[in-house]
Amino acid sequence: MSSHSLTGAVASAPSPAASDHQLKRAKKASLAAFLGGALEYYDFFIYATAASLIFSRIFFPEGDPTVALIQSFAIFGVGYVFRPLGAFVFGHLGDKIGRKNTLVMTLVLMGGATFLIGVLPDFSTAGYWAPVLLVLMRVLQGLSAGGETAGASALTMEESPVGRRAFFPSFAMSGISAGIVLASLAFLPVAAMPEEARLAWGWRIPFWLSLIVLIVAYLVRRSLEEPEVFEDKAEHDDLVKLPFAEMFRTHPAQFFQVTLMSFQTVTNTFMQAFGLAYATLVVGVPAATMLWVSILGNALAIFTQPLFASISDRIGRKPMFIGGVFGSAVLIFVYFSVLSTGNIPMIFLASTLITAGTYAASNSIYPGWFPELFNVRVRYSGMAIGLQIGILCAGFTPSIGTALVGGDPANWGPAAWIVAGSSVIATIGALWAKETYRTPLDQLGKPVHHPEAHGEISR
Repeated sequence: MSSHSLTGAVASAPSPAASDHQLKRAKKASLAAFLGGALEYYDFFIYATAASLIFSRIFFPEGDPTVALIQSFAIFGVGYVFRPLGAFVFGHLGDKIGRKNTLVMTLVLMGGATFLIGVLPDFSTAGYWAPVLLVLMRVLQGLSAGGETAGASALTMEESPVGRRAFFPSFAMSGISAGIVLASLAFLPVAAMPEEARLAWGWRIPFWLSLIVLIVAYLVRRSLEEPEVFEDKAEHDDLVKLPFAEMFRTHPAQFFQVTLMSFQTVTNTFMQAFGLAYATLVVGVPAATMLWVSILGNALAIFTQPLFASISDRIGRKPMFIGGVFGSAVLIFVYFSVLSTGNIPMIFLASTLITAGTYAASNSIYPGWFPELFNVRVRYSGMAIGLQIGILCAGFTPSIGTALVGGDPANWGPAAWIVAGSSVIATIGALWAKETYRTPLDQLGKPVHHPEAHGEISR
C-alpha cells in the first residue's frame, strides 16, 4: 500500500493485535457476504434459468410460445420492481437497528420464498392461481434481494482495513458468481431429464436444494458482529430518525450517481436470462451447453473479481469500473454475433471474456465504492435504494429484448444495443462520482449532523 493511501488517516498506527483483530473481522464479514450472495443469487438465478427453460411451458395456458416466454420474463421482472421497496424497508432497518440483524432477515426471506416456489402447483392443476402464486413468491424474492447486497457490502466495507475496502467487499460479488454456478449445476441434471419428468417434477429439485445453502449462510451470518463505526453511532444515540429522508437531504448527488452506475448490471442480467432463452429457443443451442457456458464464466469470476477489486485499492475505483463497463459494451456485440451462429467454442470464449473479464472488473468495484459514497448514518439506505432503482431497469430488459428480437436468430442487434446503452449510462454515473479509495473511513460521504440539530428525536 502506498503512503498516499494513508492521507488523512489517524496519525498513530494501530497495534499489531488491533490490526489482526480487524483483519479477522473483515475475513468473517467477507465470508458471510460470500455465503449470503451465493444463497441470494442461487435463488434468484434458478428462477431466471427456470423462466428461460421451464416456466413458460407450465405456468401459463397453451398458445404462442414467444408470448408465454415474454410473460415468464415479465414475472422475472416483477422481482426487480419490488427490489426498491425492499431496499427502502431493509435500508431503513439497517441504518436503525444494525446491519447484522437486517441481513439475517433478508436471508431467511429469500430462502423461504425460493423453497415455496418449488412446491407451487402448475397451470394444469391450479389454473390462473399458478402464475398468481408465482408472482407472489417473486415479490418476496425481490424484497429480499433489495436489501441483501447493499447490507453485505456496507457491513464488509466498514469492517475492512485501510487500503483493502474494495477487496473484502468484492467477495459478495464472488458469492453471487458462486450462486449462479450452483444454480446452473443444479439445472444440468434437470436439463438432461426426459421432458415429461423435467416439466412434471424435475424442475422443483433445484428450488428445494436452496435449503442447504440457507442453513450454512444463516449460521455464519448469525455469528457476525456489528461494525464498530456503526456501533459507535448507536451507543452515542447518534442515529437519524428517518435515514431515507436524511440521505436525500444530504446525499442527493451520490444517490443519483449510484443509480446510474447500477445500470452496469444489465449486462449480466441479459446474458443470464435473455441470452439463455435466445440461444436455446431461437438459435437451437442445447440448454446443457449454455449452462456450461455460464458455469465456466462465473466460476472464473469467483477469483477474478477479488483480483480486480484489489487492483482498484491501488489505482482507484474509477479506472477499473469505467474500463470494465466500456469493455462489456464492446464485447456484447461479439457475444450476440457468435451466439446467433451457434459457434460453440466462440460462445464459450466471448461469454467468459465478459463474465470473468470486463463485467467482473466493473462488478467487483461497486460493493466497496458505492457505500464509500455515503455517510455511515445513511449508508445502507443510500446504497440499497440507489442500487435497486438502477437495477430495476435490468429486470425488464429480457422481456424487451425478447419482444424486439422475436424469433429471428439474425435479429440480435436490439439486444446488444440495450446492453451498450446501459453501459453508457453507467459510465456517466462513474465519471460524475467521487474517487474514494484514499478517503479515511470516518470521512466518507457528506456530513450528517446529530438529529437534535434538526429538532428530531433520534430513537
